[in-house]
Amino acid sequence: MAKHSAIEWTDSTWNPWVGCRKVSQGCRHCYAERDMTRFGKAFTTVTRTADTTFRSPLKWKDPAFVFTCSWSDFFIEAADDWRAEAWEIIRLTPHLTYLILTKRPHNIWNRLPSDWGKGWPNVWLGVSIETQEYTYRADELLRFPAANHFVSAEPLLGPLDIQGYLIHDNGAPGDRIDWVITGGESGPGFRESKVTWFRNLRDQCKVEGVPYFFKQHGGTSKINGAWGGNLLDGKVHQGRPEVVDVARRTNPTLFD
Repeated sequence: MAKHSAIEWTDSTWNPWVGCRKVSQGCRHCYAERDMTRFGKAFTTVTRTADTTFRSPLKWKDPAFVFTCSWSDFFIEAADDWRAEAWEIIRLTPHLTYLILTKRPHNIWNRLPSDWGKGWPNVWLGVSIETQEYTYRADELLRFPAANHFVSAEPLLGPLDIQGYLIHDNGAPGDRIDWVITGGESGPGFRESKVTWFRNLRDQCKVEGVPYFFKQHGGTSKINGAWGGNLLDGKVHQGRPEVVDVARRTNPTLFD
């Protein structure tokens, strides 16, 4: 949908479908709902996008991170009829790294491709966790192998201890959360995040050697282009796992 995204932790966004339904307190002031309403779209109606949008990644030639379903949830039940076609586009574009973030990890199991195996190298799976109450999403996520697992703690609405999820159980890739993104809520009615919550997550990641990305403090005013600013204790934190085996991924026999 957008080859160049304003979301700091991705390069592009892609929405094969749009529309969603709220499932937890982090959804209360959903930016996607706000944006869709502004464009005259019904947020609670899940619809397939036009072919030009749906198939747009096929035209992107350069390697990039692609946040998938920024205006929906890739694993929402209402998109079951279109997901196989979306997986095929992902298969045909191994040079793109798809960041699939969900609040519905319980839906992942029977919605993965039949040849998922240990995970497609160009797909990272993530879950949103806004408070300690929702850490069970990380448990569900880690049931499924993936090139990388990540957590988006945005909007962060309370103190969060996920250090146990950042530890390798057996030293093999894919058995822990490999990346943590944090940010405060923005827009009208935003709920304030405390800087100590961000610091604690930063420090948990540092102890376990997990890349940490601090997006913003949140609020209704921008500082240096980010809502509430993007400095945490005077520093920018934009860690992200490296993309490996790019040459192998661009081999057309990758998914044979």
